[in-house]
Amino acid sequence: MTRGVLPSQALRRLIADGAIAADPAVSGDQVQPASLDLRLGPVAHRVRASFLAGKGRSVADRLAEFAMHSMDLTAGAVLEKNCVYLIPLAERLALPQGVTAVANAKSSSGRLDLLTRTITDGGVEFDRIPDGYQGPLYAEVCPRSFSVLARAGQRLNQIRFRQGHAVLSDRELATLHAADPLVTGEAVISEGLGFSVDLRPATGTLVGYRAKPHAGVIDLDRIGHYPASEFWEELHTRDGRIILDPGAFYILVSREAVTIPPDHAAEMAPYLAMVGEFRVHYAGFFDPGFGHAAAGGTGSRGVLEVRCHEAPFVLEHGQVVGRLVYERMAARPERLYGSGIASNYQGQGLKLAKQFRTG
Repeated sequence: MTRGVLPSQALRRLIADGAIAADPAVSGDQVQPASLDLRLGPVAHRVRASFLAGKGRSVADRLAEFAMHSMDLTAGAVLEKNCVYLIPLAERLALPQGVTAVANAKSSSGRLDLLTRTITDGGVEFDRIPDGYQGPLYAEVCPRSFSVLARAGQRLNQIRFRQGHAVLSDRELATLHAADPLVTGEAVISEGLGFSVDLRPATGTLVGYRAKPHAGVIDLDRIGHYPASEFWEELHTRDGRIILDPGAFYILVSREAVTIPPDHAAEMAPYLAMVGEFRVHYAGFFDPGFGHAAAGGTGSRGVLEVRCHEAPFVLEHGQVVGRLVYERMAARPERLYGSGIASNYQGQGLKLAKQFRTG
């Protein structure tokens, strides 16, 4: 098999071969161009603290140490803000040698400030699954800004599979950008493609949103249902800067419009911690075709999920806050992001999660 991120057709083969199995069976619409959506199982366990299984130990064994109580998700249950839950996923893996996996939160999960990570038996890292792994998958979910109503079958996490090393070097990335520009404006290439924050919009003064601290419960299945004003404060600036408050959560947008060519994928990674007391990136997969003309895009902004840490921090227009790490696809996927697969964020600008409506 060619080295690179496995496309949708390769994922279907893994499902057919039993390397990816599930109860109930994997549905076709879970398969994305370069990833697979993972589904919540029917039970959520409230735990005292986040944990990893650790080498040689199972998640079930560790759960017995930390579990407080369990909830049935079949009809839905509320996951409370700032509480930690462990939820067995419907999918399980029997990975062949040479195929590894990495998981991440889906875009809407990140924009809701749902800290959701995937853990495995014997795991010593979140969201990283070694080749040859055979066993169940679990989601650790901690709502940070809003309590949410969750149900079995909902998709908060996604998983991407790789054959060998696929990450582009800076030289390869520069060559790719020269042939088909990956961002508008000047490209900052250093361990990936750097992007900056937009605090001088072309029209108006709205530059982002800050989560309200005492909002209501969000039903994850209600799309376009909640007035944004009940959950978010608008951020306006006329001087191209804002001050981030410690502990607050923000939705901002990149200054650059991003393109992911059809034969590549990308992952958003945080920039160096030395640039400031904040974190950018909770949900980070960019599928082939994101922002690309062949998939109905003309460049799409990167939405930035930002949490400030210990001290207030001045964020200024054009400041580099993150980077996109590009990878080769093992093959071009059958369908691209945005091409007839109901992609929610193709051609996006500043945009909240799909559960909200603005205006």
